[in-house]
Amino acid sequence: MIRITSPSRLHLTLIDMNASWGRIDGGAGISLESPHITISAEKSDQIEVAGDSILKERMEAAAGKVLPEGEGIRILIEEDMYSHVGLGSGTQASLSAAAAVNELYGLGMGVRELAIAVGRGGTSGIGVASFESGGFIVDGGHKFSEKGSFSPSSASRADPAPVLFRHDLPDWDIVLALPDTQGAHDAKEADIFRKVCPIPLNEVQEVSHMILMKMMPAIIEDDIEAFGRAVNHIQTLGFKKREVQLQRQAVRDVITLMQESGAYGAGMSSFGPVVYGVVDSREDAAYIMEDVQDHLDRTIGGRVMITQANNTGADIRRV
Repeated sequence: MIRITSPSRLHLTLIDMNASWGRIDGGAGISLESPHITISAEKSDQIEVAGDSILKERMEAAAGKVLPEGEGIRILIEEDMYSHVGLGSGTQASLSAAAAVNELYGLGMGVRELAIAVGRGGTSGIGVASFESGGFIVDGGHKFSEKGSFSPSSASRADPAPVLFRHDLPDWDIVLALPDTQGAHDAKEADIFRKVCPIPLNEVQEVSHMILMKMMPAIIEDDIEAFGRAVNHIQTLGFKKREVQLQRQAVRDVITLMQESGAYGAGMSSFGPVVYGVVDSREDAAYIMEDVQDHLDRTIGGRVMITQANNTGADIRRV
């Protein structure tokens, strides 16, 4: 039997949704210890996924794409992850199921090969890289001539983007707010890409500058103040600015509340509604968590938790 625990991820921002230099997408993100998906799997004569989860069909489809002809698998979803909230559950579910097949049947496929087989990573490479290695990740997007459109991963068949930078995130606490709503997904998500892109080039350039000269050095130098300032600024730029503007006011207020309650930086992951804040002490994290939980209880509902970065990627082991 195989047991796999895969990380969730924060997608901090897409980089280039202008494409005037011939590339598109690119992104920065952080792998998280929790929430996470845990599955156990064993060989079977059919494809079966057990567990109370909306990710069951996605896992069934992913397993079917890599299983040798005539073979099957039984997957038990032991721990689930929230879907359509900005944590990358779709990629992690698909890769977990595919990796289980890969291990059980000795297929010898790498993570990128599995991602291509199950059709993940067509816009953001952060989820695939999170499964593979964890940490803070910057990916380089795709050639626009090959992808051909501004579109989300769910509507793209492009291969996973190359990883340009990967580094362990320092030992910072991350306050995670999970408002009781969902972000844009599927057809609605694709429609947003069509409506707001291309993003003005000057905003793309500023996002790129912020990541290269602020975020990446801050990670290497363990400078949470600089990293937080970069996170705060990115909420006002580029595609991320449009993602934030589309959220309900109660979700946007969580970003402001975290910033005012002591987080060095706070922002929204992907299309949200998950909001994260970065702090360097558990005491500050607990204080922010209390403030944000009170806000959610008074508005749209939801929960708040404290987590940290996953710097190793998915845990795959025989049991």
